[in-house]
Amino acid sequence: MTKKPIHLTVNGQEYDTFVSENATLLILLREELGLTGTKEGCGAGECGACTVIFNGKPVNSCMVLALECEGARIRTIEGEYANGELSDLQKAFLEHNAFQCGFCTPGMIMSARALLEANPHPSRKEIKDAMEGNLCRCTGYESIVCAIESVGVSKS
Repeated sequence: MTKKPIHLTVNGQEYDTFVSENATLLILLREELGLTGTKEGCGAGECGACTVIFNGKPVNSCMVLALECEGARIRTIEGEYANGELSDLQKAFLEHNAFQCGFCTPGMIMSARALLEANPHPSRKEIKDAMEGNLCRCTGYESIVCAIESVGVSKS
């Protein structure tokens, strides 16, 4: 299969690479760029495990063709960890026990980050609405909502 060149920025780093016409952003991130924090759950855009921030908006990376990423700015869970420190959201998830197996956590954090960037002080309803595309089979959702809420409150 013919590969086509693309240029994109991921977590602040620029990349020039070649992708197959049918490759998804998820495949590009995991297999081409070695960023394996983004997980594939359902592969059909239903579970949110593969959520990344694409040009400022949360997207299911399994549903975005890599070729659509020409010139895009992508942020993955790896972009949350900087200068040897966990992000405020990562710390909040730990403090509130907002995960168990952790498989859905990267997507949860990326959806929450997109919400907090758009609305630094969301209500509980706004948090729940923003997170409805992210499924978790382990924790229940109250601890996740509380973790996100604590970061929103702390930004005052």
